Amino acid sequence: MSNNIIKTIQESIAVKQAICEDANLINTIQQVANVITSSLQQGHKILFCGNGGSAADAQHLAAEFSGRFYKDRTPLYAEALHCNTSYLTAVGNDYGYDQVYARILRGIGQAGDVLVGISTSGNSANILEAYKVAKSKGMIVISMTGHSGGKMKDGSDYLLNMPSSDTPRIQESHITVGHIICEIVENNLFP
Repeated sequence: MSNNIIKTIQESIAVKQAICEDANLINTIQQVANVITSSLQQGHKILFCGNGGSAADAQHLAAEFSGRFYKDRTPLYAEALHCNTSYLTAVGNDYGYDQVYARILRGIGQAGDVLVGISTSGNSANILEAYKVAKSKGMIVISMTGHSGGKMKDGSDYLLNMPSSDTPRIQESHITVGHIICEIVENNLFP
């Protein structure tokens, strides 16, 4: 049993090592941090969406921005779009689950806002629908996916595709990269 534990930890380390060795991905992480910094400086919002474990990651990362990360500082406008269950279930029932994120973006999305879609497969239909609305409104679209990027790759301004096809390893890396971005943004805005 302890061999399985060690093997899983080593697999997680290997994905993070692959990130370290991918100069393009490292550069994109820095670019995303700069884009989010600029958007927040201009009074815009950072909006997150995902499904299942990726919804939990969206909520986690939104909280790091809106609450605090390392520094006791002014809250930043970041929100996970799935947190209102009455809205989510009503729109899912009345319009279809693929519309839950697109519909709310029609109401609150503005040019210059950032939408971060999180999906291990990169193929989440409701996120793809949200991207259409985000693009029509002039929002910046960032995707956090697995290795292939899936269908979300084509709708992204910035693609953070973790070098793995294993869902738990991708999710672990999403949080690691999200924390790095939050730390950079926090240091940019609150030196």
